[in-house]
Amino acid sequence: MSESLVVCDVAEDLVEKLRKFRFRKETNNAAIIMKIDKDKRLVVLDEELEGISPDELKDELPERQPRKTFIVYSYKYQHDDGRVSYPLCFIFSSPVGCKPEQQMMYAGSKNKLVQTAELTKVFEIRNTEDLTEEWLREKLGFFH
Repeated sequence: MSESLVVCDVAEDLVEKLRKFRFRKETNNAAIIMKIDKDKRLVVLDEELEGISPDELKDELPERQPRKTFIVYSYKYQHDDGRVSYPLCFIFSSPVGCKPEQQMMYAGSKNKLVQTAELTKVFEIRNTEDLTEEWLREKLGFFH
């Protein structure tokens, strides 16, 4: 898929929110959940969550109606040597059963959003049940 394929832009207020989120000082886990506004062809804020574990985050994701979701997650990561870091993770929830049109919009907008938010830790899940602390720690282990 071409890097230049951009289906949806990122809402200006969301760009600013992501920039501030990147430099947040809090030491708890936090998430910004985003979705696509089909009519405006914009990636917009869905909700913001503070002090949320990966398992709680999983419960916030839409299950009944499969819908793709973009998540930027600030995670308190305890390293084996005792150090603590706060990696920003981009999680693309792409459940099976989404409409092809929706799949195209999200797939085409993902790269733009990752670039806009300047994220390097990009993960995809197909089943929201996979979003667990163990899964996230394993994914982050590749970066350390």
